Amino acid sequence: MAKYEVTLNRDFWQVLRAIETGIVSGSASASLEEASDFENGGARCSVRVFERYSWSGGNRLSLSVTLFQSGEGPVYLSAISTGGSQAMFFKVNTWGEEAFLNKLKELL
Repeated sequence: MAKYEVTLNRDFWQVLRAIETGIVSGSASASLEEASDFENGGARCSVRVFERYSWSGGNRLSLSVTLFQSGEGPVYLSAISTGGSQAMFFKVNTWGEEAFLNKLKELL
């Protein structure tokens, strides 16, 4: 599992669109698996779950991205990738997980 968190001073909806478009178009096997959006009292939260095949790990990976903003404040982003290990009891490789997160970092 790999995690990346950052605070952004950018438009919430532009960041969300850039992530959705960039992740899916950044890999032939990437897809948006599920999405959820909430707004209440000036706060907004969006969750996106992406999946792609990892050639290096020989398996599928997921990337969960959460964006949160209260009012006109900064946008908080938390992203967690997982699924890149082939071992039964412990993680053997996490290259694919890191690569998935690195794609997100490039987009930002």
